[in-house]
Formats: sequence, C-alpha cells, structure tokens
Amino acid sequence: MWLGGILQRLFSTFASGWPGIGLLLQRILTAILLIRFGIVDLAELPYSPSMIPQLIGACVGVLFLVGLWTPIAGGLIAAIELSVAFAHTGDMWISIILATLGATVAIIGPGAWSLDARLFGRKHLET
Repeated sequence: MWLGGILQRLFSTFASGWPGIGLLLQRILTAILLIRFGIVDLAELPYSPSMIPQLIGACVGVLFLVGLWTPIAGGLIAAIELSVAFAHTGDMWISIILATLGATVAIIGPGAWSLDARLFGRKHLET
C-alpha cells in the first residue's frame, strides 16, 4: 500500500466540483488521443520498433482514463511523448501537447472522479 501513502502525501485532497470535472475532461481527452494514436499505428502500419512508444502510450492511456496511478501514468506519458516528439516518429506538436497534458495532470492530481481518489483518498469517519 506504499502507493496509497505516496498519493495521500502528494494530493491532500482530490479536486471536486468544476475543477474535478475539468481534470476528468482533461484525462478523458488525453487518454482518447493516446489510445487512438496507438491503435491507428497498430492497425495501419506494419510492425516496427518505432511503434513501441505509441503502443506503451496507449496502454498507459487506459490507466489515465480511469485515473489509476495518475502521477506515474502522467510522468510516463510525458516522457514517452517527448521521446516521440524528439525522434520525429509522429506529429511533433501532438506529442508535445500530450506530454504537457500528461505532466499537468500528474502535477495537479487526478480529481475526485478517479480510481485514485476512491482507493487512496482520505476517508471521512462518521461518528
């Protein structure tokens, strides 16, 4: 349960209300783009080692979509997409945008509508 303690220290609260909805929309958009580019590469092109970062990004996008291990997933997204941008294996600007979106959610937190909040958020005790 070491990740739970880390997440509680990183995010004392998980944003709810309008900020939480904004984070949810940002996670959904980022995940859809990551999954789409991973699937398009897999479906349209013959296999090559240059596809591996996009496929890893698509897998991490699923974690990002549900808000599980968000700081780790966001950091991975940022690193993978920056490597794709600098390797010029895809559209550089889309990769930079995805890296920025991944990094910002990793820094801000996943929001109240995420598995991280359900699993690792502070519990309110009723007395």
